[in-house]
Amino acid sequence: MIIFLILILLASPVHAQYLRADYGSWIDSDFDCQNTRQEILIRESVITPTLDEKGCKVISGLWKDKYTGKSFTNPKDLDIDHFVPLAEVDRSGGSKWTKEKKIAYANDLTNQETLIAVSASQNRAKGDKDISEWLPENKNYHCNYVARWIIVKQIYQLSIDKKEQLAIDKILKKCY
Repeated sequence: MIIFLILILLASPVHAQYLRADYGSWIDSDFDCQNTRQEILIRESVITPTLDEKGCKVISGLWKDKYTGKSFTNPKDLDIDHFVPLAEVDRSGGSKWTKEKKIAYANDLTNQETLIAVSASQNRAKGDKDISEWLPENKNYHCNYVARWIIVKQIYQLSIDKKEQLAIDKILKKCY
């Protein structure tokens, strides 16, 4: 019996466990003292943001949160959301990426679809949920949210599971 159980365990595929640390933290890829968070805050502010004395950190601006439909002026009220959450990336094929590619995704400034400044509370409510488990409270953004989800998944060649596809189909029917 014990030998049988050992054989079953050995025959079962082993999936690497998602580790947030594999995706690193915010980096300063262009060495201008502004890390990814600051770059996104600067890019998404609808007015010229105010920076600290060194020009490294955003201290105020104006952001229109697509997840809530509300406006924010204090960057401390915002999180930078990985549009497709890191754990979902990992579940959808990112687990096979090199550590360098994971860090590049987590700090992607080249693709405006990947990272977005949003209400901290909405980002935390979303967590690592996929599109079948969570949508923003702003219903007017649902169609764009789904479109953006698909774009990020395609760019990074990430899989869409059956539950995601059903949710995508259901939401898109309401969009057109």
